[in-house]
Amino acid sequence: MRPFSYERAKTPAEAAAAVARTPGAKFIAGGTNLLDLMKLQIETPTHLVDVQDLKLHQIEPTAEGGLRVGALVTNTRLAADERVRRDYGVLARAIVAGASGQLRNKATTAGNLLQRTRCPYFYDPAMPCNKRVPGSGCSAIGGYSRQLAVIGSREGDARTACIATHPGDMAVAMRVLDAKVETVRPNGSTRVLPIADFHRLPGNTPHVDTNLERGELITAVTLPAPLGGTQLYHKVRDRASYAFALVSVAAVVQRDGSGRVAVGGIAHKPWRVEAAERDMPRGAKAVAQRLLAGARPTRDNAFKLPLVERTLAAVMADARA
Repeated sequence: MRPFSYERAKTPAEAAAAVARTPGAKFIAGGTNLLDLMKLQIETPTHLVDVQDLKLHQIEPTAEGGLRVGALVTNTRLAADERVRRDYGVLARAIVAGASGQLRNKATTAGNLLQRTRCPYFYDPAMPCNKRVPGSGCSAIGGYSRQLAVIGSREGDARTACIATHPGDMAVAMRVLDAKVETVRPNGSTRVLPIADFHRLPGNTPHVDTNLERGELITAVTLPAPLGGTQLYHKVRDRASYAFALVSVAAVVQRDGSGRVAVGGIAHKPWRVEAAERDMPRGAKAVAQRLLAGARPTRDNAFKLPLVERTLAAVMADARA
């Protein structure tokens, strides 16, 4: 781990300004992803701004009937909250499906949204990776790609190609719920980003994971008024616990068969195609065909296409049970 300086911010605006004015600075809260990356020298911040004193630990009702979740609420506390378990079951299930109990005790809501890909080439400094070193190439294309993206990725340009996936579970559930991300900028102004616009596809800048500006700090995530319906999260992985998703499906299914679905493990961001949801009463095959239109799997991960359809089918069957 390389040397770095450190400070503890007292207000969100102070934290945002500190990161913005210091080249190479980063925020730190739970640190469950950042510290691992620093040990491997994949992330080499020159300065850490600790945000743990910012009093962003509350889960509060909103005037619209939803919930406002502070950025520093831990995954364990969010999944255990009685209101979340009752009204946002897909979110509670997704969080519990991720990581280990020890990590969930430390990981925060904002940090979970910002976690970086688990592409093996991103974690290997000896290998070219456009996400880690822009313009160096993509070792995953032509390499071992079983875990990686089948849709929404860019191929064909060695300088910008990337087939990494977003690794999170919580973000997939938040995408199906249409959550919103609240932030503060370095100048003290605030804004709200729909979760649909928060994570990015790789495009020409695969090293940039989100649409946050330099120094912009997440302060909360707001959940809309409860959607009702049956809320499910199915995660398919290589072992029963503590593994990232090959494919995951977050769903809210109403009694008439209509609903919403978002899929994890297949793209650079939680993958949701609202137009595909109109086909939910027709079954999983119809939804999957539209959801995965334009997919470009590799030889190693082509199995994800039928796996999405089968996982969707299992979710829909469970919703009817």
